Amino acid sequence: MFDPGNILVIDFGQLGDVVLSVPALRAIREKFRHARITVAVGKPGADVVALSGYANSMIVVDRVGLRDGPKLISIAKILKLVKDVRRQQFDFVIDLHSLSETNLLGFFSGAAHRLYSRRPGRSLNFLSNFRPNPPIEDNSKHFAERYLDVLRPLDIKDVSSIPILRTRSADDVAVEKMLRKEKGNPEAPLVGLFPGAGHPGRRWPLERFATLADHLIRNERVRVIVFAGPEEKQLIQEIRKQFPPAAILFDRLTIPQLASAQAKLSVFVSNDTGPLHLAAAVGTSVVMLMDRPTPNSFVPQEQHHRTVYGKKVEEVEVSEVYKVTCELLAGRRTAALFTR
Repeated sequence: MFDPGNILVIDFGQLGDVVLSVPALRAIREKFRHARITVAVGKPGADVVALSGYANSMIVVDRVGLRDGPKLISIAKILKLVKDVRRQQFDFVIDLHSLSETNLLGFFSGAAHRLYSRRPGRSLNFLSNFRPNPPIEDNSKHFAERYLDVLRPLDIKDVSSIPILRTRSADDVAVEKMLRKEKGNPEAPLVGLFPGAGHPGRRWPLERFATLADHLIRNERVRVIVFAGPEEKQLIQEIRKQFPPAAILFDRLTIPQLASAQAKLSVFVSNDTGPLHLAAAVGTSVVMLMDRPTPNSFVPQEQHHRTVYGKKVEEVEVSEVYKVTCELLAGRRTAALFTR
């Protein structure tokens, strides 16, 4: 029986990718209950792994810094990373995301057993030695299911592909204090808006987010929270100009605090980006705005989520997003009546 005691999971995706890998991390934890599990993860995803509770420890790597920093310094950091990984004497490596550099890290770890995602044109399959091989990555599947496919050789199957994350009480308290300082009826439902995106081509126009906020505040009597992270710094000034004065702006939250704030929302409206997947994982209904006419591998899977498409995201109308948001709001309000 294969029973490794010291496992390294390499999970170097972006924030949303790491959220979608949570079901795979959960499955590894449940399969190897007594093993020590270390997750090597990029900076954006480290807080997600911590919230999941499935890792005993983490190796946090600034992949962007390694890529964009001075070459000699980056090489020195990579060599130190390899040395640190080897020192921990892992006996099993699972590479969920599987890029050439992560496959090499797994190989140089010295682990006797290596299981890698098989990604045509991206992974170095000859460096993996676990048998049988996992299936070749199926691009038609949801990303969460692709991560689970990597684990099939471990006889892990028929498990949920829905990411679930729990917030921490300290972050919940911190967010509650922030909300108490803000304007508006504290009993009103909260609706979150996230106007940022990793790529400008995936952003619904800021003025449409502002119009949506105005409709929701005026007609639905909700409190609107506009969220912004480090990548949205250049939008802050325009957000303050364009959004209604009653809108709340949270632009300095940590990832765990963002999760706690999202868990308090009735609905979260967002472009196709990592915070949307985080909101879905803490149980909040989301409205996803996309530039594709058909569903893709990143669309939240549960029925209480909605996706609004346009051939271009700029073509999505405010009226359509408002209608869908109100439908989800009505559903949450009805559910609240039966839980009193």
